[in-house]
This record gives sequence, C-alpha cells and structure tokens, in this order.
Amino acid sequence: MYSIIDIETTGGNPYRDKITEIAIFVHDGRKVVKEFHSLINPERKIPYFISRMTGITDEMVARAPKFYEIAKSIVEVTENTIFVAHNASFDYNFLKTEFKNLGYFYQRESLCTVKLSRKIIPGKKSYSLGKLCQELDIQIEDRHRAKGDAMATVKLFELLVQQNPTGVFSETLDMKFNNNPVNPVITKQMIEQLPSKTGIYYLMDEEGKVLYIGKSKDIKKRVLTHLSGARTKRALEMVQKVGGIEFEITGSELLALLRESEEIKHHQPFYNRSQKRCLFNYGLFSYKDENGYLCLKVDKTNNGAVSHTSFASLDKGKEFLFNLTEKFNLCQNLTGLYATKSACFQYAIKQCKGACVGEEGPESYNTRSQEAIEFAGFMKDNLIVLDHGRTASETSFIMIENGKYMGYGYAQNDHPLANADDFKILLSPAEDNRDTRQIISGFLRNKRTGKRIVF
Repeated sequence: MYSIIDIETTGGNPYRDKITEIAIFVHDGRKVVKEFHSLINPERKIPYFISRMTGITDEMVARAPKFYEIAKSIVEVTENTIFVAHNASFDYNFLKTEFKNLGYFYQRESLCTVKLSRKIIPGKKSYSLGKLCQELDIQIEDRHRAKGDAMATVKLFELLVQQNPTGVFSETLDMKFNNNPVNPVITKQMIEQLPSKTGIYYLMDEEGKVLYIGKSKDIKKRVLTHLSGARTKRALEMVQKVGGIEFEITGSELLALLRESEEIKHHQPFYNRSQKRCLFNYGLFSYKDENGYLCLKVDKTNNGAVSHTSFASLDKGKEFLFNLTEKFNLCQNLTGLYATKSACFQYAIKQCKGACVGEEGPESYNTRSQEAIEFAGFMKDNLIVLDHGRTASETSFIMIENGKYMGYGYAQNDHPLANADDFKILLSPAEDNRDTRQIISGFLRNKRTGKRIVF
C-alpha cells in the first residue's frame, strides 16, 4: 500500500514554516482505495507570494483545523503504507517536523517519484511535477494545491508502474530516501574523484550548465552535504538537476573565497541568486575637511569613490566604525557618528583628545586616522599576502598594488622570489571590486593568512 501525498506550506523551511494543506491518496498499486484532504491553520500569516501561488489565504485557513487536530488521522491513514511524493524529502521532512513539535516520532518508508521517474523514464528535459506531467500528457487540475498536485502524482505513479522495466521499481522501493537521497544520475565514481581539500566546486546540469558554485575547506564533504542534506524545496530542486561536478583546488581559503566570488559573477548560476548581486552596498570612506583633519564616514558605495572596506548594511558599517573609533581613539564628530558643531560626547568623558574643538591638531590626529584606515582596508597599498598552496611544495599568494587587488598566483617553495616583479610573472590577473576588497580586508584584519610582504 502507498500513501501518495502532497502538502502546501507557508515557505520552504520545515524548521520555520508550517503546513497549510495536505492531501493523501492511499493506493493499492492498482487504484486509489482511500483519500484524506484538509486545509490546516498554520497559526501564522501566509506570505503574500505564497498565497498568490497557491491561492490559499489567511481567511481560508482561519477556521481550518490546526495540525494537532488532524495529526491522528494522518497517522492512521498512512499507517503500514509507503510514503510517496514528488520531491518526497520536502513533504516527508515537513510532516516529521510537525509531528516532532507534538512530541511524536513519525516514520514511514519513503519513495520519491522524481527519483523513480529518472530511473524508469530517463532523458526528460525536466523532472519537476508540472513540466513532467505536461510532457507525459498528464493533466493537473488545481495546480499548486495539495489535492490537485497529489492526484497528478497518483497518475504519474500509475504510469511509472505500467512502464516499469523489470527490477527497477522494486529496487527503488528498497531505497530509504533519508539514507540514500543522492540524485541517481550521480555515480559513486563522481563522488570518489572529489578531493578532501580546500577549493571551489561547480554543480552542473547534464548539459554542462553551471547550477551552483561554492567553496569549502573540504570539497568532497561539502558536496555530499548538498546531495544528502537538502531540506528546502529549492535545494532539492537543485540537487535533482545535478548531472556533473567539477572542482578547482586552491589550497588557500582566502583564494577559495576570491575565486568563488569571481566565478559566481562570471557564470551567474541560478542557485547562487543571492550572491550574483554585489553584497556590500556600504563602504568606509575618508576625506579631509576644511581644517585639514582626515575624517571617516560610512556611506553608500555607488558614489564613484573608492572605499577602504565595505559592508552588507549601514548598521554593520556603523558598528564597525564605532569599534574603529574606539580602537584608535578618534573623534566621533570627525567619523560622522556624533555630528555636532561643538565638542563630541567622547570629549566630555575624556575619550576624545579634542580634535572636534581644535585642541588636538590635524597632524597628530591624522596619524591615528591613517592607522585606522590601514587597519580597515588592505593595511598597505603595496602588499603580497602568502598562504597555503595546492600542495605542500608550493605557496599561494595574492597581490595588492597601489591599493588595488591585482590577482593571485602560485610559487614553488624551492624557487624563492626576490621581489614584486618575480611575483608578477606568476600572477593570474583578477578583477578588483567591492566584494574582493571585503573578503581580503576581512582576512587581513583577522590575521587568517600567512606571511605578508610590503613592497
């Protein structure tokens, strides 16, 4: 017996979001013998974009039963059945989490019709429910509603049973989803060839298009986490599209971050959506006022000026500037944190030396201000930073020249380099932008790299 199930939810995270609708069709392998359907009051607001997609509104679920009120029915209906769903891990994990919140351990053997479809009818353009049903001429009534999608899954399930080549169906049933959730297109050999080293990796579809780019200190371990630990609908969708995996060993975590950022901007992978944009929209800028004081300020980074470092938000920028002001004993008035025409608050409590009221001259104040700028940014305008190489016999490096990130390279340890020109011969040029500056300055501030050479 099979329980063919579909749920609708308030979002894609089973640990944060809630179920709004469930449909269950109990199938004996030939036909549907029982069904259960209910809206569910999620006890929270349904996001507008979810309501727009599913048609389920707050008003519709206001008087619906809460999950605990129908939990017993779900247990009884699905008892002694195999849990079947399209993207089974998504539906199964939501139900397990809802039951866990009630103190009940819900467990069923699981079968995913996406995985089954890939085995029995390989070579389809897409295995999403909508596109697969369209290609197989299966009509879906009431799309993105639990009952409509569950019934479409029933029809798909019956078609797969009819087309099942000998052994494939029973073999797939024997796989417990949570113990073997890897996309069947991905072979053991593909995983075994991945290194347990620092670098970047590319998850690609079967046509070679890059789906996702990531970085890790252990490439194999991180890729396995993607393939076996997907919990959201978006993550599961990505995993099911994976047809190939490539990697690049960097040795250095700093280089891995820089290469990841560079490659995401180049390939624009769909599943790196949040990283396609420049993430750091505020920067730390410096200027001299009419009295000759070297002032600092946090401002938006789209004004054309080059920032010393950048931040994801104005609040993070101000927090950093507060700490910088305290560390280097700067004036809050001249850092834009306490704008006033008279003395700043720090002067009143004797933590400012009086630049705001002319008691400290520009020369001594600017020395500390410049130290703060160097601490916030690349430290030095002309700098080579050394780090781990791809093997024990080499060293990686990045180069900053005239305050600009120039690129990276690798040098053999038995061929010492005497000056900056020697490093330039081995340099792979790279783009200098806000993201790379933020990555590098963060590493330099936290001393997470090796030897540094000022030239």
